[in-house]
Amino acid sequence: MAASFAERSRRRSSGALRNFAISTIHRAGHRSIAAALRHLSYQTRIRPLDLIGLP
Repeated sequence: MAASFAERSRRRSSGALRNFAISTIHRAGHRSIAAALRHLSYQTRIRPLDLIGLP
């Protein structure tokens, strides 16, 4: 069965968000995605926003 337009759109947007998160983590100097996610998960409302320059 073919996927609907909405399903394809959701897949594309989730892929774009995943790629954005990974590239942001790499630009911040982290080399291991798993280690970076553990580090960033301690203060979920503060640290991820710091990576992209938001207060």
